[in-house]
Amino acid sequence: MRNLKRRLLPLLTAVLLLCTAMTVTAFAADPTEETGTKMIECPDCGTLGVVLTDEGTVAACESCGGSGYVESPSRFFNTVWSLLPPIIAIALALITKEVYSSLFIGILVGGLLYSNFAFESTILHVFNDGIVASVTDSYNMGILIFLVILGTMVCLMNKAGGSAAFGRWAEKNIKSRVGAQLASILLGCLIFIDDYFNCLTVGSVMRPITDKHNISRAKLAYIIDATAAPVCIIAPISSWAAAVAGFAEDGQGFNLFLRAIPYNYYALLTIVMMVGLVVMKVDFGLMSTFERNAIETGDLFSGPNPYASADESVEEGKGRVLDLVLPVVMLIICCVIGMIYSGGFFEGEDFITAFSNSDASVGLMLGSAFALVFSFIYFLIRRSMKFKDMMSCIPEGFKAMVPAILILTFAWSLKAMTDSLGAKFFVRDFVRTSATGVQMLLPVIVFVIGCLLAFATGTSWGTFGILIPIVQNVFSMDNPMAIICISACMAGAVCGDHCSPISDTTIMASAGAQCDHVNHVSTQLPYAVTCAVVSGITYLIAGILAQFGAPGILSLPIGIVLMLATLLVIKTRHSKKKI
Repeated sequence: MRNLKRRLLPLLTAVLLLCTAMTVTAFAADPTEETGTKMIECPDCGTLGVVLTDEGTVAACESCGGSGYVESPSRFFNTVWSLLPPIIAIALALITKEVYSSLFIGILVGGLLYSNFAFESTILHVFNDGIVASVTDSYNMGILIFLVILGTMVCLMNKAGGSAAFGRWAEKNIKSRVGAQLASILLGCLIFIDDYFNCLTVGSVMRPITDKHNISRAKLAYIIDATAAPVCIIAPISSWAAAVAGFAEDGQGFNLFLRAIPYNYYALLTIVMMVGLVVMKVDFGLMSTFERNAIETGDLFSGPNPYASADESVEEGKGRVLDLVLPVVMLIICCVIGMIYSGGFFEGEDFITAFSNSDASVGLMLGSAFALVFSFIYFLIRRSMKFKDMMSCIPEGFKAMVPAILILTFAWSLKAMTDSLGAKFFVRDFVRTSATGVQMLLPVIVFVIGCLLAFATGTSWGTFGILIPIVQNVFSMDNPMAIICISACMAGAVCGDHCSPISDTTIMASAGAQCDHVNHVSTQLPYAVTCAVVSGITYLIAGILAQFGAPGILSLPIGIVLMLATLLVIKTRHSKKKI
């Protein structure tokens, strides 16, 4: 614990100093474009955040067509202080290992800053504009319903004996810890449609197998997390591809996404690192302690199990492998249909366009609902359990997902606090000023800024929305540096999301592995930071190559070699320590 504090406190101090040092000059005549602006609201309809433009011109309100600006009530809006709430929440979560109170304190700090420390306004902003608004948001509510349905399906498969049967099959066919981990990685790479869906499906399917081979839940959570966002961001048919296509300008988003895949070094090197860790049998940092406890004592948690109350007794000889595989396959099929339905496929749009326009919340919610109905019918026909027992799985599934739902609600509320303080405008101005520096350093600068922004806010998609349009304004899209920098936006966003305790994907990975959330973050952080450092070096090499007219793609094999060499050095050092 002391060693963890010693490692984290200097890092957090450095982040704070970096944020404090971010000073930029005014960019344009539009009041919303000026550094430190407080102008955020359309006076005609009251809509927030609709007047931001990247060209420096006054924009009509997207909601009512009106124009004009209203000043934010907070004197901390669009200042370095706007990043304080997430930094406090993250620091407290990592130091105290208690995530609920840490997130709430971060939310409270955001409310205090927004209301200029007025008591009544703070309470109203925290609860009305933060917690209640986050829970009642239609997109967020769809994700929560998807979580509850998935928890119910997992409970059904457990009670029917499908999980136990799959565990018995895996015990016969997967003979080693390496095989179990590689199987988890493969499944995670195959389920690339959506990161939420990936986390919870891979977790529910692979937990019995990894438990049989004494793989710690922290290691399973890392594998799940590392095959969620990093895989989705390089998969052309995914909700993430749709998001990036939507954030890019001039209707060229999908083409940009495809061109950027070979330069998305963090995502590609994360997969390389993950396979290398398993095959080379390397573990370091706090993860090595968790893995050693799992191997030597069978303690999969190295501490309390927050999901202990969700454990179900299973009749070992009752189920079949099909009782797990068929509901999961139907869930995948139904969710894909739900995604393209939400994108207008059944109204005449082609598959790619429908997927690009899909709403992940609606698609996953509807798809999981149909899959749940199918599961009920299937288990009734199979006579796996009584109807009353199946209905009891609904509250049980809800109960199993309560930790994830609570953390997600607080994380969304914290993001609302950060948005209300104008943190994205502050970061926008810093990125613009950085763009006037040495061009060859821009890829690594954009990557680092994307990491910090996503880490502090816990959102990849919000980071895309801020950085991608800025990069498009800095470069012509026929400039090789442009594609590298857009890839750096996406890679940095995924990296920050991967590291952040308040990221919804990180929270989902903890829920999927049924692992304590802070334990997952603490064990994953050294792995993610190691990959981030190698990725940053690779972006530096790519920028130098592009600056001098060489193909930037040459930096990818260099990055892979650096990643594997880093793992080899780590393994050698650990071997010497054991001796």
